[in-house]
Amino acid sequence: MPEAPSVETLAARLVEGDRRALARAITLVESTRPDHRTRAAALLDAVLPHTGTSIRLGVSGPPGAGKSTFLQAYGLHQIEARGQRVAVLAVDPSSTQSGGSILGDKTRMPRLAARPEAFIRPSPAGDSLGGLARRTREVLLLCEAAGFDQVMVETVGVGQSETAVAGIIDTMVLLLPPGAGDDLQGIKRGVMELADVVVVTKADGDLAPAARMAAADARQGLALLRRRHPGWDPAVVLTSALEGRGIEEVADAVAAHHDHMTTSG
Repeated sequence: MPEAPSVETLAARLVEGDRRALARAITLVESTRPDHRTRAAALLDAVLPHTGTSIRLGVSGPPGAGKSTFLQAYGLHQIEARGQRVAVLAVDPSSTQSGGSILGDKTRMPRLAARPEAFIRPSPAGDSLGGLARRTREVLLLCEAAGFDQVMVETVGVGQSETAVAGIIDTMVLLLPPGAGDDLQGIKRGVMELADVVVVTKADGDLAPAARMAAADARQGLALLRRRHPGWDPAVVLTSALEGRGIEEVADAVAAHHDHMTTSG
């Protein structure tokens, strides 16, 4: 069995954008072995000066909102229209048998996974609440050090501790399926308050009227909530990944929010 590279070598390769080094580094920081924890801490110290340049996106929403479809469409847009490199950290429900991820994100985002400018990594949520894997914060730092322009954290769903995700990202994107207007009450008020950009998905065909209604209800609901970031009114965007509509507007809203956060300090 080949000897593991030194922490210095691994850090240098990762900063150069070596995907295998990034995958290896993530495996190291997710490990619970005591010797691995020591090496992981040294690795994070080594790459820390190269972090802080990415836009960090949280993508949440109820089951069936189309998170994977949206992430694939958004990621491809960032690559093709804006020349960016994107990483997706998809927090999967864990298998009770093996403890591993069970959804297989690369099969859910095949076109994005095939792009050399994209990196997709599923992380088992384990027994963590709020759709956040235990080491997501550290993995996010590794992706930043590897030079990705945007790092997206896809969560398990709308959970009680969704604030954990909001604590490590810059912009929270909340996805709502058509018909969500009827049960916006069911989406916890606290999660709606965290949203910086609201995306109503599947706004095409027979679902278009329901999507428009969901968007109107979302705007109405947001008007009653306190702002997560003073001076920023969350954008509500209708999208159709099927027809490729609305993705540009979401990208503009994310960029505008990032500018607002930067200028307001």
